[in-house]
Amino acid sequence: MAITAADVMKLRKMTSAGMMDCKKALEEANGDFDKAVGIIREKGKMVAAKRADRETAEGAVKARIAGGKGILVALGCETDFVSRTPDFQTLADAIADIAIAQAPADVEALKACKMADGYTVAEAIEAQTGKTGEKHVLAYYALVEAPFIKEYIHTLTGKLGALVGFSKEVPTDIAKGVAMQVASMNPVAISAEDCPAEVVENERKIAIEKTKEEQVQKAVDAALKKAGINPAHVDSEDHIESNTAKGWLTPEQAQQAREIIKTVSAEKAANLPEQMIQNIANGRVQKFFKEQTLEAQEYQMADNHISVKEALAAADKEAKIVVFKRFSFGD
Repeated sequence: MAITAADVMKLRKMTSAGMMDCKKALEEANGDFDKAVGIIREKGKMVAAKRADRETAEGAVKARIAGGKGILVALGCETDFVSRTPDFQTLADAIADIAIAQAPADVEALKACKMADGYTVAEAIEAQTGKTGEKHVLAYYALVEAPFIKEYIHTLTGKLGALVGFSKEVPTDIAKGVAMQVASMNPVAISAEDCPAEVVENERKIAIEKTKEEQVQKAVDAALKKAGINPAHVDSEDHIESNTAKGWLTPEQAQQAREIIKTVSAEKAANLPEQMIQNIANGRVQKFFKEQTLEAQEYQMADNHISVKEALAAADKEAKIVVFKRFSFGD
């Protein structure tokens, strides 16, 4: 059966596959469009399987807001070149439109949603994989609900985006500013109270260990200086050996330094004042909250060093941040 250009164009509209792929599929299916669609879908699955272990560090982030709901989706691929093609961007936009229209609960539910052409989202992504020869993935999906929602997508790259939900409508400039803050500063939570317990516990452990290490090192440095040895010359075994070879340390000083480091470290570690350690560690945890929680962070859109919470209160004392989501292909 002769395959016409019109047939190829018809199949291309049905599948978004390349012209040559459509022609080959129609020839293999002997002109049967249903079979040709199936062939193209199978090709997409095969290409996806072959490239399953490839990294998808590029892509597009899209946001949509409607009726008190907001969605953030990210379609990933392997290269920046593919991520910038019209077909890729069109697919990412179509997935975002489906997501806001149907508000699926999670990524798997979104993959199962039907597109306008009858494909599921998962099938459409497979088809795009088959068309480009690059792995495509639904890299991220989030749904938020709030009385007022504002989005931010980085305009230069389109690879970074954020959604912020507020307790009520707030001025556009502050809403956009907070969304940009989320995108640029990547907070871990809205406030210290909202910070996940496991995150706080991990930061506390790190703070305690760091404080102990610093106290031990201070004692070691003081003992080395008292012995007339520069601590910077013996801060590692490699430095001790190299500085001895250079003549900056005598062999006797090198051995003395090793003994001081070993003895003083053990003695100090066994006699650290617990309350002091806890106090210093608590200060470090508070610093973590100030730097890593959204409300406490310094507001990047102001020049008077106020926090995000203070900036929002200045715009509307009753407004609160209730939720935020963020995704970046650069992370």
